[in-house]
Amino acid sequence: MAGTDTKTLSQFVAGLVDECGVDRSKLSGVLHAVQKEYNYLPEQALRDISLLMEIPITDIYAVATFYTSFSLEPKGNHIVTVCTGTACHVRNSRGILDEICRFLGIAPGETSEDMAFSLETVNCLGACAMGPIMVVDGKYYGEMTSSKVPRILKISEGCGGRKAGVEENRFAHRA
Repeated sequence: MAGTDTKTLSQFVAGLVDECGVDRSKLSGVLHAVQKEYNYLPEQALRDISLLMEIPITDIYAVATFYTSFSLEPKGNHIVTVCTGTACHVRNSRGILDEICRFLGIAPGETSEDMAFSLETVNCLGACAMGPIMVVDGKYYGEMTSSKVPRILKISEGCGGRKAGVEENRFAHRA
């Protein structure tokens, strides 16, 4: 979140709109840039975009809620995604998902209280031959088993994830 250290949210959005332009066709790109910077779409950012691009706020919310790549809620430092499609399901993706839930203490669609992890499920990741699949911060882990989950999540947290500078290792107490 480099830009957020030196710019306010409104300044960041104004710079984006200035760079991308106010044409309605640029809305998705502006929203993606805000999502990438802040890890979600803050309400104030949507209001600023509406004002600067002269697009009704209802239209902006329509786009922001239609695409699953956008989130109106803050996401964790690390995004964990599990494929629950048919090919992964028959190879026990449910067991992997259950282990992730147990290990992180969250359910699909939730974010840990310390904002370290968010857990999501998808119907297909397009890598059926490698199933079951778990993705952490965009890195695909194929042929997953429940026993691999703790190691991968511990390693992922140690790498800094989507945002740099995790202060402590939340799993230090686990073997």
